[in-house]
Amino acid sequence: MSQGTIQNRDRFLKNVADRLGRKRKTEGVTRPKWSVTPQYDVLAEASQDELMHALIEQCGNIHTNVHVTKKDTLVETFRQTIEELGAGSVVKWDDERFAKYGLSEALNAKEEGLHVHTWNPSLKEENIKIAERANIGVTFADMALAESGTVVLFSDEGKGRSVSLLPQTYIGIIPKSAIVPRMTQATEKVHQMVDGGKDVPTCVNFISGPSNSADIELRLVVGVHGPVKATYIIIEDE
Repeated sequence: MSQGTIQNRDRFLKNVADRLGRKRKTEGVTRPKWSVTPQYDVLAEASQDELMHALIEQCGNIHTNVHVTKKDTLVETFRQTIEELGAGSVVKWDDERFAKYGLSEALNAKEEGLHVHTWNPSLKEENIKIAERANIGVTFADMALAESGTVVLFSDEGKGRSVSLLPQTYIGIIPKSAIVPRMTQATEKVHQMVDGGKDVPTCVNFISGPSNSADIELRLVVGVHGPVKATYIIIEDE
């Protein structure tokens, strides 16, 4: 992952402290420990299978299709899903997991009418233009939240966020082992990455099905500012 540069951090933080009417703290700052933590109780005793079923049930509420497959049938399920969504142009992350799970071969097949673009940092803004024209965007999920039907995506230079946001439809591939109860566990993992000195992505996306809005007269409209359809493929990898 490319190392980013933070600009004007000290001035920004000093300005915040000034607005709060106190001096900026530069040391001795610790993360608060809550005396009551009900957020950890949700689905706390659930097995991985129970988390998967909770995720599937929630997807019914957020207009998201779900396919559950084994490793040895993943490629066929993936191909069928692409056909269901109309095939055409596909944009995907530059992610080693496509090869790990045998999906690179499926996408590289010279099938009629299928055009695949892999996010390429050297192309810069051209990637975004391609994603805008694509019918399908495909990514792996780094985590999935059972409670809300949300996929968590860690972006980097080969994993542009536009892949999941700009195409007409979206496919999120979820290893069953990546399913956690809720946002609580996802943010905890990010904290652990920071505490362990690991690079944290500059962009972490939380996506719950196709885009939708109920701002106008409280009427839900799907596909307002992003994919109009979303499909999750859960791999039973355990």
